[in-house]
Amino acid sequence: MKLAILSRNGKLYSTRRLVDAARERGHTVRVLDPLRCYMRIASDGFQMHYKGRQLAGYDAVLPRIGASITRYGTAVLRQFELMGSYTPNPAGAVLRARDKLRTHQLLAAQGIDLPTTVFGDNPDDTVDLLSMLGPPPHVIKLNEGTQGAGVMLTEKPSASRGVIEALRGLYANFLVQEFVEEAKGADLRCFVVGGHVVAAMRRQAEQGEFRSNLHRGGTAIPAIANAAEQAAAVRAAKVLGLGVAGVDLIHSDRGPLILEVNSSPGLEGIESASGVDIAGKIVEFIARRQKKRTGEPRRNGLVTGALNK
Repeated sequence: MKLAILSRNGKLYSTRRLVDAARERGHTVRVLDPLRCYMRIASDGFQMHYKGRQLAGYDAVLPRIGASITRYGTAVLRQFELMGSYTPNPAGAVLRARDKLRTHQLLAAQGIDLPTTVFGDNPDDTVDLLSMLGPPPHVIKLNEGTQGAGVMLTEKPSASRGVIEALRGLYANFLVQEFVEEAKGADLRCFVVGGHVVAAMRRQAEQGEFRSNLHRGGTAIPAIANAAEQAAAVRAAKVLGLGVAGVDLIHSDRGPLILEVNSSPGLEGIESASGVDIAGKIVEFIARRQKKRTGEPRRNGLVTGALNK
């Protein structure tokens, strides 16, 4: 298999692990900076160049696209799809996962439980918006924040209104959610590959902090997700169309709640905590799917249905 990994930094732990896992299994792999990929789009076909040379013949592409380059990165990924490459995380799925509001709407529509969420635009509606959610504490999240950045906890109605007004003044998109106290600052990261939870870790926020992200000082220990947690994680990834995903859940009195679905989850923390070769499992899944896909009917050089991803 000829594999491309879309990543801006080939020295990152996750990228290096994926490259090593692919080579150990006899695959050809190359790391491509998506911002150096440029495209020709025409009715007679699609082309991609990289640093002055044409890119062609890639069987599969694995996106590791950072939030800051979502728009261009997904355009590059879509171009690869249109050129016939397989990807476990299509461009449309990455875009769905990057938009927290859209993610929550899609998950809730399928009956997947999550913290109650409200969203509004007009300042005149703030008081009524918060009444739809209930009394504080409230969690206020930027719609496209990552690694715990842009997540705030407010404990009084006046504080919630103040933060909302400030964010609106910055023209930021954000959500307001219920605070699930019984989670006690802990969450569960389930790593889903090909419709299965292959590893899990429980993260605990440091004292005085409610965000459990490892980048925010949280600690991680290996965990075994129970049946309900695994089912919720797998369903969430499937609803968004992701073959590879990091799904964050919290415990609540009404069962597991989905916090977030990450289309480019980091490997270092969860591989260290769980001891599982997740990079290897990702590469093996991609190879199986790509091999199966080579037998599917093609039209104009494209696998049938590629335009609908």
